[in-house]
Amino acid sequence: MTKAELIEKVAEHYTVLTKRQTEILVNTFFDSIKEALAKGDKIEIRGFGSFRLRHRRMREGRNPKTGALVSVPEKKVPFFKAGKELKELVDRG
Repeated sequence: MTKAELIEKVAEHYTVLTKRQTEILVNTFFDSIKEALAKGDKIEIRGFGSFRLRHRRMREGRNPKTGALVSVPEKKVPFFKAGKELKELVDRG
């Protein structure tokens, strides 16, 4: 599902909102998650899952084209862990 499809689905379900209002709502939701992660906060949505940062250490990698060793700096990457209810729902199919 794309972001546009999500906006369409929410707009169909909540007919009191215009499509533009629904787009603002969805964008605000995603922006809030991005801002919280940028500050280093953990986001937990009960029944769905949680978002947090994982720290990756500095490591040596290889340039796939030349095979030369390259130093990959340490970094933080977003990580999503599915909640129990979501896992069970997906498992049931």
